[in-house]
Amino acid sequence: MNRSAIVVGSGPNGLAAAGLLASRGVEVTVYEQAAEPGGGARSGEPLGTGMITDLGAAAHPFGVGSPAFRALGLEEHGLEWVHPRYPMAHPLSGQDSAILHRDAAATATQFGADAAAWLRVHRPVTAQPLQTLENITGPLLRPPPHLQPMASFGMRALWPAAALARGFFKTAEARALFGGSAAHSMLPLGHPFSAAFGVVFGGLGQTSGWPVARGGTGQIIEALLAVLRSNGVHVKTGAPVTDLRDLPAADAVLLDLTPRQILDLAGTQLSGRYRGWLRRWKYGTGAFKVDYLLDGPVPWTDERTAHAGTVHVVGSFEELVHAEHLTGKGRLPDRPFVMAAQQSMADPSRVSGGRQVLWSYAHVPNGCQAEVGPLIDAQIERFAPGFRDRIVERIETPPDALQSWNPNLVGGDIGGGSLRGTQQILRPVPTLRPYNTSQTGLYICSSSAPPGGGVHGMAGWHAAEAVFKDWERERR
Repeated sequence: MNRSAIVVGSGPNGLAAAGLLASRGVEVTVYEQAAEPGGGARSGEPLGTGMITDLGAAAHPFGVGSPAFRALGLEEHGLEWVHPRYPMAHPLSGQDSAILHRDAAATATQFGADAAAWLRVHRPVTAQPLQTLENITGPLLRPPPHLQPMASFGMRALWPAAALARGFFKTAEARALFGGSAAHSMLPLGHPFSAAFGVVFGGLGQTSGWPVARGGTGQIIEALLAVLRSNGVHVKTGAPVTDLRDLPAADAVLLDLTPRQILDLAGTQLSGRYRGWLRRWKYGTGAFKVDYLLDGPVPWTDERTAHAGTVHVVGSFEELVHAEHLTGKGRLPDRPFVMAAQQSMADPSRVSGGRQVLWSYAHVPNGCQAEVGPLIDAQIERFAPGFRDRIVERIETPPDALQSWNPNLVGGDIGGGSLRGTQQILRPVPTLRPYNTSQTGLYICSSSAPPGGGVHGMAGWHAAEAVFKDWERERR
């Protein structure tokens, strides 16, 4: 008997789920309310024809090594990863930038007395990057596929990032470079487990890199769609789903949605207890995005910074800790943490005429309505004097506009929900079966499920695996 499945939402997770289901003979239909598929991984040309801009995600340390993307063979369907000269740079006032090389030894050399400590901290990832990814891109409440690497990683992951940086590193450069990677957690750096992000992002950068997709992040979506087409999946765009009861009958329905949308969609079909857990779901730090069209490269004080794919713009480690602490308290810092991406320096096909697209966002309180654009300008200008003079055009996208563009980005939260407290481990509810809802045949496959945010497709992959496990139980 042929099985059927419906996926609601066409972000990378929804498309990865559809790809796995279809590859095993399931008849799959994807419903997407937007005019184009892709969720937060779309690209466009809002800054002018031929000026490709990533509308959501930019650099992809998880995407290049994603077990789901590798299994689906995205590179065989047109996806090409492009690596900048340096994965990441962290400018510092009055001195050279700290540089993350795609080589652990080259990175460590710049830290002098901290070189050995730097290598030791990142060794669990740099020694076995793919095994580490397989360990951390699934539910944490399960036996890890690779026990020894997970044990070694876990000893570092439990630390607050600020404590680990101060305990292991003496130099300002090593602390700043590690702290910037840890800030991808969008948590205050005094929060337990925030060190995990510093180890992972730094370790992946020094091995598989932080590449961009040639032609824009949207090319990841194009490759996923090519996989789906080859397996007969029907993707319906401009097709909002407002009530699950309006969907055709299917053996499984997978929701690439966060708890707020699931509550609106599923309503009383979920148990009271499950609804209660979803109502208690908390969204985290928001993003305020600014895309710039420049008349040339960013005039960074340290010229090497121009060749980094990602730049963490905040200043010293102490400034970073202070900024993330205030943001975590719901207060906007005068000097927020800014992440900038220079994709067009690595991928010249995105621009023409000597121009550059600079992608950036600042960490801000969820739903922040303040004027953050000038603060981002000022942060970049600190480390690139003359930056403002290079701006030809700019587009600001505050948290509420991000949410309007993609309803999963509630209050500008790009991670599907805060990682504070138990939400880092128990996503979206306390259960050993995180992809199953309380309704038989209904699953969650978004970044609100393990492993959380990022363009990697793993939440969708594991949700599809949960579907197959349930069907196998039925057959028994």
